[in-house]
Amino acid sequence: MSLWYSFGSMAQLVGVAEAKRRFSELLDRVASGERIVIARRGKPAVALVPPDERLARRSGAAPTGFAAIAGALADVDELAEIVDEVYADRRKAKDRPAPTFD
Repeated sequence: MSLWYSFGSMAQLVGVAEAKRRFSELLDRVASGERIVIARRGKPAVALVPPDERLARRSGAAPTGFAAIAGALADVDELAEIVDEVYADRRKAKDRPAPTFD
């Protein structure tokens, strides 16, 4: 193993064969905060890094953006009627033709 420097931090450089033999150990080291770079034919190929705290928090969090809206709309009982009303109003509009969905 050797040291590898990238993006402002040091990482342990490990060959593919060694990484395969010691994968469980490498995962334990990454879990404790180390960064491991796996090299194929002497060139860095992949990095094992600890999960970002923000990512860990997000995995169990409620959806945001459009996904949050879509999830909220699933609970609206009269959604079908609202959508039909929007399409009917759109068909009446004179500024542009309403889309057709065939």
